[in-house]
Amino acid sequence: MRRCCIIYNEPGEGALADELDVLDQVAHIEKHLLDLGISIYRKGITQQFMSEIAELVNEKPDFVFNLVESINNKGELIYFVPALLNLYSIPYSGNSLEAIFLTSNKTICSNTMKNAGILNPGSYLPSQFNLLKPGRKYIVKPIWEDGSLGITAESVFECKPGFEEKLTGLDDSHWFIEDYIDGREFNISVLAGKDGPEVLPPAEIVFVNYAGRPKIIDFKAKWEMDSFEYINTVREFPGSKINNLLASNLKEAALSCWHLFGLKGYARVDVRTDSNDNVFVIEINGNPCISPDGGFVAATREAGYPFIEVLQRIINDLNQ
Repeated sequence: MRRCCIIYNEPGEGALADELDVLDQVAHIEKHLLDLGISIYRKGITQQFMSEIAELVNEKPDFVFNLVESINNKGELIYFVPALLNLYSIPYSGNSLEAIFLTSNKTICSNTMKNAGILNPGSYLPSQFNLLKPGRKYIVKPIWEDGSLGITAESVFECKPGFEEKLTGLDDSHWFIEDYIDGREFNISVLAGKDGPEVLPPAEIVFVNYAGRPKIIDFKAKWEMDSFEYINTVREFPGSKINNLLASNLKEAALSCWHLFGLKGYARVDVRTDSNDNVFVIEINGNPCISPDGGFVAATREAGYPFIEVLQRIINDLNQ
């Protein structure tokens, strides 16, 4: 019987919903690994991650299912875990050290895509605020964090007199500014397969009653269930309602990102579109949330795949 260790970021005391979500993912994966006849055990990863990963050498799991999204709630440490797994030659699920580093750092990711000809919004460091164009709208984002951490409705601003106040205290190593694409938003999930990556049905995020509000998935929309933002951002699968040009552009964008960054196992590409159906990649999630109510799993259900098959396909594409 194969043996797997599920590793995940151990939520700290007083953890919020975005941290606690990983426990739902662990339980979901655990159940289906057992259904596959795989023996499992768990290991929470903390700021003592170097010794915790080193312990795996003696524990000798056949592979690790990597659900670590941050360390001590710091997203910029996420790539240390696959780096250590590589060091100890321990097979692990999901994306590699290189892919995690390149896609988690949003400024590096943006520049890499631009150099490869993949359309994505213009981006600037806070110190480059003089490059912003009067009358244009922009959004301020953290460079390393995911799950909309650090993003609020106030993150979107117009370049007009006094806009510099939005950038007070923001340093170039942790924040960046991006062109705000005022259009539709889609999440495109991609799953590894024996014949290569498969693009799953794209989900559209529909912003209901959002007149006068920036149409973004901020922290409230993602995590605060009683908030206006959460209730009025609805995931839909438009299917054949998407015209052929847009459907083709969405698929091309997702596959281009998969191949450019050498993604493995599973991923989600988040995009915005303009009125001409141009697709702008705004984020690449190398190891997206894989809880039962998450966008990636919803896309696999829409495609008609039982989760046990999805899990097997992810395991078949291990980093070794």
